[in-house]
Amino acid sequence: MEPAVSAPVRTFPARPRPVVKATDLGSAQVLKHLDMFLVSDAFGDIHPDSRGMGLYDGDTRILSCSVLRIAGERPVVLHSDPGGSWRGVVTATNPEFRKDPGDKMGGDERILRQTISVGRERTIAEAYREHLDVQNHGPITFACDVEVELDADYADIFEVRGYSRPARGELLPIEASADGGLVFGYVGLDGVTVRTHVAFDPAPVLQPARDEQGGSVVARWTSKLRPGEQRRIAWTVHATRDPVQTVYALDPDALDPAHAHASWLSKSSVIETDHELINQVIRRSLDDLCLLESTDPLGDRFIAAGVPWFTTLFGRDSLITSLQTVSFAPRLAIESLEILAKRQATAVDAWRDAEPGKILHELRTGEMSRTGELPFAPYYGSIDSTPLWLILLGETHDWTGDDALVDRLWPNALAALDWIDQWGDRDGDGFVEYERRAETGLRNQGWKDSIDSIRWLDGSLAETPIALAEVQGYVFDAKRRIARLARRRGEADLAERLENEALELQRRFAEHFRLPDGSIAMALDGAKRTVDTIGSNAGHALWSGIVLAEHAEAAAAALGTGAMVSGWGLRTYAADQPGYNPIGYHTGTVWPHDTAIAAAGLRRYGFDDAADTLSSGMLAAAQRFPAFRLPELFCGFDRASTGSPIAYPVACSPQAWAAGASLMLIRTMLGLQADATNRRLTLDRPILPADLTKVVVRGLRVGDASCDLLLHRWRGLTSAEVLRKDAGLEVVVRL
Repeated sequence: MEPAVSAPVRTFPARPRPVVKATDLGSAQVLKHLDMFLVSDAFGDIHPDSRGMGLYDGDTRILSCSVLRIAGERPVVLHSDPGGSWRGVVTATNPEFRKDPGDKMGGDERILRQTISVGRERTIAEAYREHLDVQNHGPITFACDVEVELDADYADIFEVRGYSRPARGELLPIEASADGGLVFGYVGLDGVTVRTHVAFDPAPVLQPARDEQGGSVVARWTSKLRPGEQRRIAWTVHATRDPVQTVYALDPDALDPAHAHASWLSKSSVIETDHELINQVIRRSLDDLCLLESTDPLGDRFIAAGVPWFTTLFGRDSLITSLQTVSFAPRLAIESLEILAKRQATAVDAWRDAEPGKILHELRTGEMSRTGELPFAPYYGSIDSTPLWLILLGETHDWTGDDALVDRLWPNALAALDWIDQWGDRDGDGFVEYERRAETGLRNQGWKDSIDSIRWLDGSLAETPIALAEVQGYVFDAKRRIARLARRRGEADLAERLENEALELQRRFAEHFRLPDGSIAMALDGAKRTVDTIGSNAGHALWSGIVLAEHAEAAAAALGTGAMVSGWGLRTYAADQPGYNPIGYHTGTVWPHDTAIAAAGLRRYGFDDAADTLSSGMLAAAQRFPAFRLPELFCGFDRASTGSPIAYPVACSPQAWAAGASLMLIRTMLGLQADATNRRLTLDRPILPADLTKVVVRGLRVGDASCDLLLHRWRGLTSAEVLRKDAGLEVVVRL
């Protein structure tokens, strides 16, 4: 028997092109499951423009062009619905075109517009799949050309964000197999070869793209369509790496996005209101949190910070998102604690701003991080991740009563406390401050980490080392929470020491962080001078409880001015100060998580009307964004002058702590506090805002028990009713 002869493989030349910097995410659509995500336009296409579009596998763009044409023309979009987090549908039709483009004599014979329907279904699971259904609704048979223009540039996500590189790896010739499949390839500077595999059904005719087109290869199908006839074309895209970098096997159920989504929702509390649009906001928040679930290189699950720029593990973002959602979805908190503990720093590394006990800032897996062009594999330049981790450990125990979790993570907690005292407090003055160790590190290392975020009233930048107001609050809260856990573990001496340190920090905070009018300053600079600007930092300080009760009114008053409150939420920087910019990343924009934290802080000190103003404004803003999705941030223009919130051009959407903001606002309204150890749930002064008259929460878990609650607002008063509770769970309502 003759040996089988493999079919020859044709090749097409790769076409290196400049990576276009993303400057505007307007109208971009996002699909995601686990580590693969798609950013496309409303047509469902990927093409090189300023929106960073592409199919990404982690931090690498594995498809940089995918443009659909019917008879040489782009379809006319009738409806574009991103749908679920992993699935999107585009419905389109045809513009007018000639019946048979190959018929040179049929000059005026044309197919009228809106004769053809084009259904484009896109899904992401373990691979990207697209099904294209083309149907003839006209009275005559005609030849219909369908073509898809494709390319892969393997840009690192940091290149797409605008980072320049002195050199790139090598694009390989594009291989076309006899069955019509395509393989793009790239060898990185680290020697890792990434390939993009495209399989078609049925097999197309493959040709090089024309010079003026944005891709390298065109796949084309031509068929006669009789009246009423429909044809389906499908293609699948996935990436491989050599050497293989994945060292774990995922649960098969995790690869099924529908199953993963249903499982996620089944493990979360159900929140329903009598306001249908707010219900949509809450459902979108839960859907986005599910969408953002990802896996790290070791196979551990986490919530990615945001698509497209931050689809990776961020310490601060994961921790704040977990704190926002622990009441309704405690699994997030447990996963965040464990994955960050596993990667806690154990040694000094100046390049990565690492010190023993520190919780990471950011973990990247792309080529620029692997080669050491950037210090993000992982990077530890976050001043607040470590105290936030301790806060989350205490809060998670409050809701779960999981002593085993605390026992397992106690060595990490002690290491984090040591980092606060030995490394976080750089000069021994009792305040935690930051200063980067290497010039490649972040200059500012709080959540407002843009270079111009911490400034004086004259516009000059505050010099490091900088002690942020909110970070002192986080440390205060962390030490008190860990003290409670220490007492439960029988470590009374440690508990007493931490309690005394927290009280001393609170006293010194009142002495050094108050401005002459009683408001709270953003920070202390390197010379321990009080930075004289007002920002939203004070809201975090209130949330932590570090503000003395007698100073809270002045702090709340500063937050509640028209300069700080846009009508949609809280500005990061007061509008009546020099340097205010409603489009500045941290100098005047509104961040949903920031507003939600401030609302919780105001409620903590009894400023209910101010908290209600922020909550109502943010929920109103969410109803006006596409798909009821709160973005990472939006512009700080005044509500009275714009009538709707104005999008920030390159905000991540979806974004984790923006998705968690609406859940945090609901928790704040309900005044939820848990004590799982004593099987007690407290509703402390629940107050629904004017635009909500009923909220129902089902399946709210405290330890191993659960309950269903009904909150009702009538004539300005809020009442609470327990609809159901498990035996042994005590529910206390403080009105």
